[in-house]
Amino acid sequence: MSSPFPGMDPYIETPELWSDFHSDLASEIRAHLNRLVQPYYFARLTPYVTYEVVEVGQVHGVRPDVGVWQLQTLPGEPQASTATIAPAPVESLVTLEIPLRLHRVEIRATASQQLVTVVEILSPVNKRPSHDAYLAYQRKRRDILRSEVHLLEIDLLRGGERPPLARPVPTAPYYVVLSRANRRPTVEVWPIQLADRLPVLPVPLLEPDPDVPLDLGAVVASVYERGAYTSQIDYQQLPPPPALSKSEDDWLRTVLHQTR
Repeated sequence: MSSPFPGMDPYIETPELWSDFHSDLASEIRAHLNRLVQPYYFARLTPYVTYEVVEVGQVHGVRPDVGVWQLQTLPGEPQASTATIAPAPVESLVTLEIPLRLHRVEIRATASQQLVTVVEILSPVNKRPSHDAYLAYQRKRRDILRSEVHLLEIDLLRGGERPPLARPVPTAPYYVVLSRANRRPTVEVWPIQLADRLPVLPVPLLEPDPDVPLDLGAVVASVYERGAYTSQIDYQQLPPPPALSKSEDDWLRTVLHQTR
């Protein structure tokens, strides 16, 4: 089944779904682009691994203050003096981290393997200043912006801190930013409102080759259906944080009411 929303479904932003959605979205974008750019270019996934902290609930239990062990001895054998091991009086927790595998899409020229365009799909860790992945992404982004490589950033997350732009743009929950190597520092920006359909984006190649279209709406819809998110999302609940504005909340309730 398709999403009840015409564009991005904010319920997919929940942590339980986002990682699955992110990886499948990168794969679908790769497949979509490969149908358009061959044989002179190809798109491939480039994985990178970061680590995410897992919240661990503390387990309370009762432990004896002293443990006494009685050792069995054979008849006639002298009894050895044995030290009693003292159990730790308290327990605490250490930070538990699990590997988080993310993907970006790269377009390369077939003959030379030259990197032409990078498509980045931002994840929550890329937008969290306290996370190592935030700094790693900022360094990667800076390196690309100093190079001859085009950068297409897709941000389908309402929360977190967005990559910086030197000039203000209209406020929106979602953004796409295209930085063409030959137009820097000017970038093209698509502010996307919750009620908007996702745009068809230009993906630049090497000159004089024309841009190829990336139908972001069709790609996201395909990922939604293949991921069976309809059966996993409870639309009776509020969408995940951050909270919607009053107008966004009214619109969301109207859409969900009409689809029941």
